[in-house]
Amino acid sequence: MSYTVFRTPGLSYAMHIVARVVLKIMGWRVQNNEATPRKCVMVAAPHTSNWDLPYTLLLGFALRIRANWMGKKALFRKPFSLFFKYLGGIPVDRSSSHNVVDQMIEVFRSCEEFILIISPEGTRSKVSAWKSGFYHISLGAQVPLILGFIDYTRKIGGIGPIFQYSGDYEQDMMKIKEFYAPIRGKVRKNI
Repeated sequence: MSYTVFRTPGLSYAMHIVARVVLKIMGWRVQNNEATPRKCVMVAAPHTSNWDLPYTLLLGFALRIRANWMGKKALFRKPFSLFFKYLGGIPVDRSSSHNVVDQMIEVFRSCEEFILIISPEGTRSKVSAWKSGFYHISLGAQVPLILGFIDYTRKIGGIGPIFQYSGDYEQDMMKIKEFYAPIRGKVRKNI
């Protein structure tokens, strides 16, 4: 899809080392339960703060995950547009429906390697229900759904298990929420 810093050989390796050192200095641990598939949708939750993006990027570099991530279109305004795209960002217009699910499924079909990180809350604010796009993209593209996380209480972030679909959306969402229940975001009132 896009050319990102994750795919720049020398810089990618340097950022891997820098990210590991920075996370260690800050007292964070990195967890990687399974080898990350070359194509997958990765949930990034909980999303409660502006700090989630920098931590997600640090964790991505530390784990050497070549990922793209979806962010609100407003984040990609000049002069930061090219910078965020280089970091793997894909701008999303949340003001109206643009068939983002179908577009992302097509990207998966056209790429040999594509990891897409999505925050299911769709915002840093408290929400009553998660958006379902991450689930439908993964299912429609027939790629694994990985449960990624950032737990500010325990200062640990990384990759959890590959989610196994039951075929029942409501039941699957309950299981996904069970995984995230003990994980705390930076701003607890937004969970």
